[in-house]
Amino acid sequence: MLRHDSTIGLGNLGPTLERHGYEIRFVDAPQEDVTSIDPLAPDLVVVLGGEEGAYETDAYPYLADELDLLRTRIAAEAPIFGVCLGAQLLAAALGADVYRGPRKEVGWLGVDLTEAGEGSPVRHARGVRFVQWHGDTFDLPEGVERLAGSPQYANQAFRRGDWLLAVQFHPEVDRGIHDEWLAAWGDELPEYGLDVAEMRDLQAACGPAAEAASAAILGEFVEGLARRGALPRAS
Repeated sequence: MLRHDSTIGLGNLGPTLERHGYEIRFVDAPQEDVTSIDPLAPDLVVVLGGEEGAYETDAYPYLADELDLLRTRIAAEAPIFGVCLGAQLLAAALGADVYRGPRKEVGWLGVDLTEAGEGSPVRHARGVRFVQWHGDTFDLPEGVERLAGSPQYANQAFRRGDWLLAVQFHPEVDRGIHDEWLAAWGDELPEYGLDVAEMRDLQAACGPAAEAASAAILGEFVEGLARRGALPRAS
C-alpha cells in the first residue's frame, strides 16, 4: 500500500483485503525509498490519498518514483487500485493531465454511474453517499472506461481491463478516519456550507452504507483478479 499521510489509510478496505487472503504492507512514500520496491513483486498495489498534487513532483520527488512504479505495473497489466490521489497518479501514469479543479468537492456526496459503471464493481456505489474531499481532477486517460462522475467532477472512477480500478471518492473512510479528518481539516467546512457537527451526523447516517458498498466494490475487484489468476501469494 502506497501511503502519503498516516491519517489517510486503508480504513475499512483493510479487512476486505485480508478476507481475500492479502497480507498488507504499508510503504510510507514520503519517508521510505519507493525505488527500493520491485514494482512487479506485489500481487496488488493500492495507492492511497494525500494532500499532494500528482503534478507536484518537484516539491514531492517521491511522487515521480511512484509514477515510475505505476507505469511499470501498467505495462505489465499488474493489478492496481487507486483512491483519490491514487486515482490522479494513475491518470498521470496513463498519460492524462492532472490539475486543480475550479472548487473543492467536500462532503458526503453520491456519484452518477455510467453505463460501463453499471457493469463494473463500482455499481455498488449506486445510491450511496461517500466522503469527497479533494480539489484536484484529471482528464480521462486514453484506453480506459469511465465508470462514474458527479455534477462537479466528471471523472469519479475509471478502469482498464479487469486489473486497474481508480476512484476519486473515498471508499476507505470509516469513523476513525472521518474523525481524524474533521480534526485536521474541519476548519474548511464552512466554505462548503458544512460544519463538524453536521458531518458527524452525516457519517452516522451514511457511513454504514458507504462501508458496505466499499467492501463490495473492492471485494468484487479482487475476486476478478483471482479469476484471472492474480492470486495473493501465501505468506
